Amino acid sequence: MVEECSCEALEWSRLLELVATFVHSRVAREWLLAMKPSRNTAWIDQQHGLASEMRLLLGQGVSPALGGLFDPTRLTDKARIQGALLEPEEIRDLLFLVDNITTWQALIERPPEAVAAQLPGLQALSQLPAGGQLAYLARSLRSRLNPDGSLSDDASPELRRIRREIERQQRVIEESLRSTLRRLSEGGSTQEDLITIRGERFVIPVKSEYKRRIPGVVHGASSSGQTVYLEPLETIEQNNELVRLIEEEQGETRRIFLAMTAEIGLQGPAIAQGAAILAQLDGLQARARFAAEFDCIRPRFADPAEPLLELKQARHPLLEKRLRGQQANVVPLTLALNDGQRQLIVSGPNTGGKTVALKTTGLLGMMAQAGIPVPAVEAVFPLCSAFLADIGDAQSIEQNLSTFYAHIANLQRISQLADSSSLVLVDELGSATDPEEGAALAVAIAGYFLDRHAWCLISTHHTALKLYAAKRPGVLNASVGFDVHTLTPTFELRLGVPGASAGINIAQRLGLNPKIIEDARAQQNTQTQDIAHFLDQLHSQLDAVAREREELRRREQEVAREKSRLESEGLKEWRAKVRDLESQLQSLLRDFTYQMRETVRAIDDRAAQQKLSKEAERRMAKLRREFSEQFNSVVVAQHSGADRGDSNAQPHLVRHVSVGDTVKLKSLGKTGVVQRQVDGNAFEVAIGPMKMRVARDDIAEVIAAREPRPASPLEAARGRGVTVSIAHPEETVRSELNVIGRTVEEATGEVEQYLDRAFLAGLPRVRIVHGMGMGVLRRALRGLLERHPHVALVAEASPSEGGAGATVVDLRV
Repeated sequence: MVEECSCEALEWSRLLELVATFVHSRVAREWLLAMKPSRNTAWIDQQHGLASEMRLLLGQGVSPALGGLFDPTRLTDKARIQGALLEPEEIRDLLFLVDNITTWQALIERPPEAVAAQLPGLQALSQLPAGGQLAYLARSLRSRLNPDGSLSDDASPELRRIRREIERQQRVIEESLRSTLRRLSEGGSTQEDLITIRGERFVIPVKSEYKRRIPGVVHGASSSGQTVYLEPLETIEQNNELVRLIEEEQGETRRIFLAMTAEIGLQGPAIAQGAAILAQLDGLQARARFAAEFDCIRPRFADPAEPLLELKQARHPLLEKRLRGQQANVVPLTLALNDGQRQLIVSGPNTGGKTVALKTTGLLGMMAQAGIPVPAVEAVFPLCSAFLADIGDAQSIEQNLSTFYAHIANLQRISQLADSSSLVLVDELGSATDPEEGAALAVAIAGYFLDRHAWCLISTHHTALKLYAAKRPGVLNASVGFDVHTLTPTFELRLGVPGASAGINIAQRLGLNPKIIEDARAQQNTQTQDIAHFLDQLHSQLDAVAREREELRRREQEVAREKSRLESEGLKEWRAKVRDLESQLQSLLRDFTYQMRETVRAIDDRAAQQKLSKEAERRMAKLRREFSEQFNSVVVAQHSGADRGDSNAQPHLVRHVSVGDTVKLKSLGKTGVVQRQVDGNAFEVAIGPMKMRVARDDIAEVIAAREPRPASPLEAARGRGVTVSIAHPEETVRSELNVIGRTVEEATGEVEQYLDRAFLAGLPRVRIVHGMGMGVLRRALRGLLERHPHVALVAEASPSEGGAGATVVDLRV
């Protein structure tokens, strides 16, 4: 990690709080808030790669399930203790967590096809330890646990038997008590006609004055004392049997929970690692969502041999978030420093954006080295060993420090730490003291950091520092934008020129007494006035150049649009001429055909007439084809500038013909299938039962290209020479099987046979319809499917396909 960071000055914790608003779990939030910039290039590259991959995955509408994420270490450690027992709620929470882990594992093993080859980092990150069986654990726990954490009746055969006995015994007791109630209600002894429970024993309410007339045991009274709860003598033994069964149920429940706890303990390492993976994924998806929300990019790090610090259209994320709430936009920052110019002196008016420029550079550099995408169009950073900043009012009343004293103390610390791999940010250097002494001190401090070869951004109002930047090699001046007409800042950073402070002008615009303004101008010495006047002129000239450049760009766009319009109109005119020539050619051909046919009809000999007619029609078809080809060649050659022998001027030749293609022949006007290629310009084509040899130029077009069809397992085996036969061959295998109404044994046998047939037929996916009912058949079939060798993936059908009443199965290929 980077040891020295001015995190408070650069608002690092606030940035992490902003990113953490996108997390789902407390454990990921705590991890994210503890992030610090790193110097480990491999780790930085890995984190940015993972964030980019997660952003791709989120772009496909897919994200990890993180709702039940928590740190399971305490529970898994407890589960590994011999004889330990987890609470039902704890087992339920662990089941939710294991479900999330297995869901992610299934997703990352079969991601969306569009990004399947672009997720190597996430796939490597998601590897669980060998021997883990979380999917089996999830099925085992889910089959015995209800959503509220209680055990289902199917948790064990013994538990089912006991609960059936309890239900039967409760009915016996209720029938006995109802009989007693009917008998007692006739004499008015009962308070009300109902049965209740006291201390796991069924009782009836009786008026207190009759309690001694009815043999039985009293189990308490109402708050008013007018009613007692009596267990009649004839139901005592029945209640005793019920209590025994309840105790037996509790014993069986404890045994099952002990077994479930032991299963969790065996998978404890896999659960803990899976939860750690989900926590990392939560942090990654938070960074990916932050990147999408603030239009961030993955930063680059410069080659150490050619160090560079470059930002294009960079934005401070905290400032952007605040301005969004005010319906305003942040002005982006663009700057560039290199190994020959590592120091930037930023000057200009108050509220012009100098401090924002420094904070944006420092914060984005820290984000880049912490694996967080940065809001910019492009960002290149050197790898920094320290981020050192002296920004803001450092006055401390508690420590009895003045602002100047506190700044000097901070600069002393920075000067001891700064080196060639440090980024130093100093705001208003040389302020809070005598202007002349402050300026001299500022120049000396800036020169010290330059000699240390540190990357350094300094904001100032001192003219001496502006002159220092203009004279000293390795230093670059910059100014924040200021509109001299409206006397308002534009917040735009301009490299290469210093900025005017414009304090008197701003004060004048804010309405300060004109006499004060006049006296202030009189107090300025001639050199200061000349420098201010020069800077005003320089910025005016730069603004004029910028306006001229914008005007030139606008005119270039107009010229390009006009050129495009003329080309489009010329193309339309050319196409109209081509259509006119085509019409004339077709008219000439029709006239020629008519004259030829009339000439043939004038022949008296019938046989000679028929023979000549066929020959004339054949020659006419050939002539029409040749005319058309020559016409196309001339048109294309004139339009594209190609020579007649060029392939661009021969659009009538079909280039790509393959065996199995369906083609149309020019000479016959019929379609056929290409059987084989005789040579480079001849093919054997089958038209029905007839095969013939045709030249390439006789092929008018390829109507349908042959699409390779993947061979089914049966076809593949036969293709390798293996003899395969099926006992009951079918022409087609349906992609759906309905087993509603079957017993578990019947359905499993039928499904196994169906899967074999579907696999041999090459079906990629099938649907098993089993209905909902009590879920017994569904659970049995899904257990079979998840273990079946032909099955790649098992999932519940979508609502449109049957929902919980059907299971969708992807077969292996």
